[in-house]
Amino acid sequence: MILPVILSGGAGTRLWPLSRELYPKQLLPLASDKTMLQETVERLEGIPELENPLIVCNEAHRFMVAEQVRQLNKEPQAIILEPCGRNTAPAVAIAALYALKLETDPVLLVLPADHLIQDVPAFHQTVQLGVEQAEQGALVTFGIVPTQPETGYGYIRAEQTSTASVYPVAEFVEKPNLETAKSYLERGDYYWNSGMFMFRASRYLEELERYQPEMLTACQNAFTSMAGDLDFQRLDEATFAACPADSIDYAVMEKTERAVVIPLSAGWNDIGAWSALWDVHPRNTEGNVLIGDVLTEAADDCYLHASHRLIAAVGVKDLVVVETADAVLVASRDQVQNVKGIVEQLKQQKRNEALLHRRVNRPWGAYEGVDSGERFQVKRITVNTGASLSLQKHLHRAEHWIVVKGTATVTCGKKVMTLSENQSTYIPLGEIHRLENSGKIPLEIIEVQSGSYLGEDDIVRLEDNYGREPQPKDH
Repeated sequence: MILPVILSGGAGTRLWPLSRELYPKQLLPLASDKTMLQETVERLEGIPELENPLIVCNEAHRFMVAEQVRQLNKEPQAIILEPCGRNTAPAVAIAALYALKLETDPVLLVLPADHLIQDVPAFHQTVQLGVEQAEQGALVTFGIVPTQPETGYGYIRAEQTSTASVYPVAEFVEKPNLETAKSYLERGDYYWNSGMFMFRASRYLEELERYQPEMLTACQNAFTSMAGDLDFQRLDEATFAACPADSIDYAVMEKTERAVVIPLSAGWNDIGAWSALWDVHPRNTEGNVLIGDVLTEAADDCYLHASHRLIAAVGVKDLVVVETADAVLVASRDQVQNVKGIVEQLKQQKRNEALLHRRVNRPWGAYEGVDSGERFQVKRITVNTGASLSLQKHLHRAEHWIVVKGTATVTCGKKVMTLSENQSTYIPLGEIHRLENSGKIPLEIIEVQSGSYLGEDDIVRLEDNYGREPQPKDH
């Protein structure tokens, strides 16, 4: 049996301002109407003897990951929550330990959640070659057949001793300069490092024990202390944080004597920067990718992405312009790798634009900031059908709720009331309250907060359907 392990822990800083730390690129619909995670799950359809996927994700993304998989009518084997990032080697070790508990030594197909593969049949065919090798004890990586001298990827050099389609790995090499990348392309035995792997669960753990015993011990301790939490498996933070951080490449693949590389030519792209989206999207006769409300005049070879308002581009060339509700990115298309520098500045200044969008997803729905000022804040809140916010109170603010769509059941102290469109209520400071959607359509309300402190951490949560503790940035 093949058990897919989907790694969904990245932040995607080069795709800011769409990708944010609490809403990263794998959870966004960037190349189609489905998110990158959903595309990763869907492209597995048709591979023989395939189990439902095991997903490893950041704890902060858990409800979005679960909802996106549910939308595909899929039931994951488990969603394992990482309380902190320790890179790919520990994440896969935890997945391997979990897989051995599920069944007798399955073959793991390890996939990042944020890659694009356009030729799915070719991908399936290459995976089948990987199964054969993994069942014989090899540790398989998939090397992307390069189409250009790319300096943004690491490479794998294959020992091409025959005309076979599977080769021993000679070495992994870091991202090259342009001249070196050109020489790799001319040689024909270098492949882009895709970050996709196949091996038996036991074989990976054996090699990890041989080369990184401290890491394996820490992962075993974290796995032993792992506890169920609703639909999730939660790793203990202190135990997992003690694990050394490293990638599969450095921890195992560069050291093992059983690594093999299988060339893959399937329209692969890691969507690592805005220029990659310009590459994969259809372009008009002027070479522009236009998404959303966009007008151009004498503009060429641009990527223009409007989310909330009109973008008008005049007399420009080779630009990336991405507009969201709270930020606009303007960059030269050949400089988009440096967007991460902007994100670093935002983090240093402790600005919310690095973390989340104006619209913030929650397990019960979403909220969006509309306006704010001294001692007041206005939000638009959407509550899914049948969902409810936690039973809670605030120490520093009062709230006014106005229903603009749907039907709300409101608990305020000992009183429970039903509100319809255009009706409103007042929640005094310190009063215990809850908002529920008791109707058959999404509930939308306008919330006006007033008080001395309006931060998201001013919540004393008394009951919650989603197992959340009171903490910053939960509503």
